[in-house]
Amino acid sequence: MFAKPGHKARGILVAGPLALPCALGPAGIVRRKREGDGGTPAGCYPLRSCFYRADRGPQPRTLLPIRATRPLDGWCDDPAEAAYNRPVRLPHRGSFERMWRDDRLYDIGIVIGFNHSHPRKRQGSAIFLHVMAPAGTPTAGCVALRPADLRRLLPRLSGRCVIGIG
Repeated sequence: MFAKPGHKARGILVAGPLALPCALGPAGIVRRKREGDGGTPAGCYPLRSCFYRADRGPQPRTLLPIRATRPLDGWCDDPAEAAYNRPVRLPHRGSFERMWRDDRLYDIGIVIGFNHSHPRKRQGSAIFLHVMAPAGTPTAGCVALRPADLRRLLPRLSGRCVIGIG
């Protein structure tokens, strides 16, 4: 995955013969990711798992571990919390990303293994490959694909896959 020249918040994700347009964070691809900087972290990261909204469509076909989200699912983005960069059940006392969203961005998503195994505080959290906003607007630091492109990509993915950003 790389940024389009002259458009730091837009990129191209290449997977075999597929070349898919994607949205990135407004700061573009960054080498030193920090919580809330709007950057998409450069590097190679494992794809951990897939999540989806079962009430908005069928279970996507993928070889990744997959789970249907529920209304009380969240993802902790609070560096002061022990659950930093981990899924949480709502309500949660610290800051969090709501996984059950009205805007459809998390109807399907993949957890990217950035700062995941042993999260370092303030280094960035909740980095996903998810559904792009209809206008293609930048993400908060994730990688986003059009819904049809994400569904086309998912059958190619397994737990042995990595995403190279940058």
